[in-house]
Amino acid sequence: MPPFFTDYTRTLVTFFRLLFLTLLLACSMPRAHAADVVDITRAYIESGEEGYKLAASYAFDLNHDLDDAVQHGVPLYFTTEIELTRPRWYWFDEKAIVARQTSKLSYNVLLRQYYVSVGGSVQQTFSTLDDALFLIRRPSRWLVAARGALKVGQTYNVTLRMGMDRDYLPKPIQVNAFNNSDWRLSSNKKTFLYTAE
Repeated sequence: MPPFFTDYTRTLVTFFRLLFLTLLLACSMPRAHAADVVDITRAYIESGEEGYKLAASYAFDLNHDLDDAVQHGVPLYFTTEIELTRPRWYWFDEKAIVARQTSKLSYNVLLRQYYVSVGGSVQQTFSTLDDALFLIRRPSRWLVAARGALKVGQTYNVTLRMGMDRDYLPKPIQVNAFNNSDWRLSSNKKTFLYTAE
């Protein structure tokens, strides 16, 4: 066998090995998801006898990885954060209200039922994932502050954010979740003004 043929074969084998490794790396790269965003479709403050309540609605879907995690019994947590601040010309803005509420979504593999608890309330049972997510997407009005927490007639800046809270995930999953974009599901900050009644 001539030496030229051996060198040519080695070069060809090396080329195909590099091509195979390149394809393997490309397939193992994390997938980009354009829809991993929570849209805040409605948000306003209501004043009542009890105090100030947040009425809000959200639009989002679980990507394949999150859906798969739920189906295998991994609970997901969604946290809503609200902050009401009053501007002051002489000092930093006054933080009148800072509140958080967390909803838990879980699935019992044996009973084939979904459970949702909002803010530590009693769990509600659902037969489908869509029904369970409906409660998280359109929660009941949330009492964020008691009567008297705001100064009547004053205007406040309201900042609202909602998303999946990875801090509540089991520790082994947390490591993967913080380094994997598939486990990110959150809204941008929504800001609006509210004049206290």
